[in-house]
Amino acid sequence: MPKIVESSRSNQRRRTRKDLLTAAARLLKEGRTPDMDDVAEAAMVSRATAYRYFPRIEALLVEAPLEGAVPTPEQVFAGDASTDPAERVDRAEAALHEAVYRNEAQLRVMLAASLDRRGKGLAADGAADGIPVRQNRRTPLIEAALAPARERFTDDSYEKLCAALALVFGTESMVVFRDVLGVDEKAAREVKSWAARALVRAALEES
Repeated sequence: MPKIVESSRSNQRRRTRKDLLTAAARLLKEGRTPDMDDVAEAAMVSRATAYRYFPRIEALLVEAPLEGAVPTPEQVFAGDASTDPAERVDRAEAALHEAVYRNEAQLRVMLAASLDRRGKGLAADGAADGIPVRQNRRTPLIEAALAPARERFTDDSYEKLCAALALVFGTESMVVFRDVLGVDEKAAREVKSWAARALVRAALEES
């Protein structure tokens, strides 16, 4: 299957986007309503660069509060010496699940904005000039969960597993459970736990 591992250039773009979100979140916490010039200065990038990532300040300010609301891999696995990939993946999904349902309204607005941008002529990969439409918060969690057992997976199985788990983690799965299936948060979490563990087992068997 095609390589899913991000290139250094792609990683840099994601870091720049994250820097803009972090700067905006910090300014909002200070009680300010920043414009794009304020955010660009705080993130130490040019105004033109900021606008390449966020064509409208409103889109940036919608997403910025989520920057501190979603757990980082360091927070999820602090002091955790476990190596069982299924247990760790389930732990990561549980943490993101809680954050998604706690911030459902904000995430729905962000999802709608990203779909709107994609519908206005963005590149086939969902980003203009390779700039990500959304911050990828799930992949770092998945990779951190699998890190202690990485050598147990072949490269192909690992890449497929990360991609499959990305379908289980995050906002989109919440929308499916809520809107399509009419399943409540607790039941959704049980299904996702089962699915995540099953995917890890399948990847291990394949490897």
